[in-house]
Amino acid sequence: MAAKKKKKAARKGKPAELIISKSRTKGAVKKCNVGSEFYGALDGAVRELIKEAEARAIGNKRKTLKAVDL
Repeated sequence: MAAKKKKKAARKGKPAELIISKSRTKGAVKKCNVGSEFYGALDGAVRELIKEAEARAIGNKRKTLKAVDL
């Protein structure tokens, strides 16, 4: 039931929950500050990578994502 609520929230224009961790992202950056808009852009890039990897795995008749799919 929780999954249905998340889908409804996403459809109403509310931002989706981030896949990435803000604190871990900030911790990985050594010499720069991290702007608030960076997290959303990084999350979008990660989601796109996952989508492309999933398409590649399906194209190779697999149901498991592997490093080679990236």
